[in-house]
Amino acid sequence: MTKLLRILVAAAMMFAPTVRGLWMELSGSGEKCFSESLQSKVVVIADYYSFYSGVSDFNATGFPPISIEVFSPYGNKLHHQENATHGEFAFTTMEPGNYMACFKASSNSHPNKNVTVGIEWRNGVAAEDWDSIAKKEKIEGLELELQKLEAGVYAIHGKLLNMVNREWEMRRESEFTNAIVAWCSLASFGVCILGSLLQMCYLKRYFRKKKMI
Repeated sequence: MTKLLRILVAAAMMFAPTVRGLWMELSGSGEKCFSESLQSKVVVIADYYSFYSGVSDFNATGFPPISIEVFSPYGNKLHHQENATHGEFAFTTMEPGNYMACFKASSNSHPNKNVTVGIEWRNGVAAEDWDSIAKKEKIEGLELELQKLEAGVYAIHGKLLNMVNREWEMRRESEFTNAIVAWCSLASFGVCILGSLLQMCYLKRYFRKKKMI
């Protein structure tokens, strides 16, 4: 039992959703994006803020405005904000795939300065408000930790199912591609044989016409 619990805890640490802290440096009017592959029905919460790179006195320089766009795997815009220095966004995934967040600096506001954007990206179990859940369900201590572990196990199970489904889809596509390649190879071989026969017939008729055979 102890060994099984250790395995579950280790798996939860490896695969369960966690908080991700990201730093991105934007130069001039540059744009940078990052993406993450998510399943459907996953809650995502992100906080972001911007500041000038290499500046220690923020009161003197202020905070640079940036624009933020978040896209779904099919290109639908989930969040859009212009001239923001800090904020947050949240959404629930509707379909599995890569969700992308893009941050862009405005060249008019800071033409010769690099801007750093800090992002705290949380999803799944890490995005849950466990304090509110504990107060609502009147649980605490070990019971709360066990509920967190249970949620993490369900998240792991969902990720494993997603990996199995993706592997099955890739295998199906690979088999379909191999079948197309095989048929194309057979068709190419048949065309070569047909071309050779036609060439032989043409040369035979040509030599007979010239009375060479």
